[in-house]
Amino acid sequence: MARDVLVTGATGTLGRQVVGAATAAGHRVRALSRKEHIGYTGVHWHRADLLADEGVSAAVEGVDVIVHCATQGTGDKDVTSMNNLVAAARGAGVGHIVHVSIVGIEQIPLPYYRTKLRVEQVLAASGVGHTVLRATQFHDLVETSFAVQRFSPVLWSLRGVRFQPIDTRDVAARLVELLDNGPAGRAPDIGGPAVHTHADLARMYLAARGGRRKVVPLSLPGRIIAGYRTGANLVPDNPVGTIGFADHLAAAQR
Repeated sequence: MARDVLVTGATGTLGRQVVGAATAAGHRVRALSRKEHIGYTGVHWHRADLLADEGVSAAVEGVDVIVHCATQGTGDKDVTSMNNLVAAARGAGVGHIVHVSIVGIEQIPLPYYRTKLRVEQVLAASGVGHTVLRATQFHDLVETSFAVQRFSPVLWSLRGVRFQPIDTRDVAARLVELLDNGPAGRAPDIGGPAVHTHADLARMYLAARGGRRKVVPLSLPGRIIAGYRTGANLVPDNPVGTIGFADHLAAAQR
């Protein structure tokens, strides 16, 4: 069934994929972003600012489902943005907000994860029908953890830490499936097709670029790394998609 869908964060890494997937599925899509229009075929553009609550009410008017992909980092910004979004959704009678979050945010005390948990709590208490999908780390994020080390003589990895990176296209596909259903509360968490140590992911990164640096596992103290070592960031029982980290890297080199 075709629905009127608003995608927030439509110019972001995930938002772009959701706009394309929802459009391909036959939905009537509106793209919301603070940035200038960058051009989507067959998509209505809405420039709005969730944090400042500017243009949000107009963007949600007449919408059936909101897919919330926008994020602005730590602190209160994402919480304020969600408060403004649910207020606009209630005012417009929107029946369903689909929100993407992160696996393991209760167990890993990363400041950004604490913010994401507070955002979920705002949505749960809003009275608006909703579905929350938690996903593991995107391929892009894991790649960035290595790319920022481009001037280091070795490639550092986190000892004892594993990741299950997932492609944004696979996350977008699942979000579009969920918007076709009614509000479900907390949907089953999803992860990428395989679990790897951070060191193995580092070796994949080097192999894709012909790099010859040594991968050096680094032991770090603290509760954040301890949380990762427990595997709280993994969903081994619910792998999704077939695009692995090596596939992502190979596509990026083309």
